[in-house]
Amino acid sequence: MAASTNAHITITDEFAAKIKAENTKARITRIAPMLVLLALVLFFSALRTNVFLSIGNLSAILNQLAIPLLIAMGLTFVIMLGCIDLSIDGSVGMAGSLMSLLVLNTKNGNHLGMLGVVLAILASVVIGAIIGFIYVKLKIPSFMVSFSFMYICMGIAMLSYGGIPATITDSFLIEVPKIAFFGIPVITWVAVFMFLVAYFIQEYTAFGRYIYAVGTDENIPRMAGVNVNRVKILVFSFAGLCFGIAGVLGGIRLGQGQMQIGIGTMFPAQAAVVVGGTALSGGKGGMLNTLIGVLIITVLDNGLLLMSVNPYIKTGIQGLIILVAVALTVTRSNKIIMK
Repeated sequence: MAASTNAHITITDEFAAKIKAENTKARITRIAPMLVLLALVLFFSALRTNVFLSIGNLSAILNQLAIPLLIAMGLTFVIMLGCIDLSIDGSVGMAGSLMSLLVLNTKNGNHLGMLGVVLAILASVVIGAIIGFIYVKLKIPSFMVSFSFMYICMGIAMLSYGGIPATITDSFLIEVPKIAFFGIPVITWVAVFMFLVAYFIQEYTAFGRYIYAVGTDENIPRMAGVNVNRVKILVFSFAGLCFGIAGVLGGIRLGQGQMQIGIGTMFPAQAAVVVGGTALSGGKGGMLNTLIGVLIITVLDNGLLLMSVNPYIKTGIQGLIILVAVALTVTRSNKIIMK
């Protein structure tokens, strides 16, 4: 009897110790991204004190993070589902290209103003909705569907301007990149506004709770009567909205629309989301994690640039630091990573 009691106590103690270890690991995972960001800020501040913390450079960092933040926000909800969206480069480039042809430009007589901007963004939303629809209805993995649409969007973009990009001549849009409030560029304010919208959706709506639930185990919300397919389609549509806004702002900042606006935007966004602590397996993370992740990527890029690091070496350093950050922030499990 005593032996049985001791065995029971031992099993209970082992279970309690395991739960305690998992909770400790979870807390470390949550704070690790902030520690990485703080370490980078302290490191670059110590090396370039008079430059890195200057008002001009801080403003540059805020300007630099706007478009990556928008793209990463769109990707966050998708990854929280346990899915992935690889259409980013194409969607962003397509939105910027279409926008430049719908507003006053050097290639045609269109002069739709802000309506042209809205239509270009809506085109990206439609692409996102189509990706989500094909994914849930045809049961094709999200990475395959979105990867295909990356090239479809690239084709649409390049066909739209026929190899010669349209230069924007709309007087208002030309001035937008120069506008700032409280020293912060208006493009950054747009990203901040979208961040607040996304955070509100995540934290204060039923839809936000459904995203977590579907990402954790979609069978549970489905049994509770949640339209899981609708949630997935709306998430991909929201991603398209964020990619579209990023493409339009990229075109406005560049002053013309071309496919190059979107090239190379996918990796930093994915890295930022994962480095921030959002789990690839779904159900964990969120917008605050992504904000921290984008800050890590942006501060790292800015700091290495201030140090005049060779571009090739800089790429290697970025990859190494991102790998270390991911190792610190990602929770490893036996769960399938991508749907």
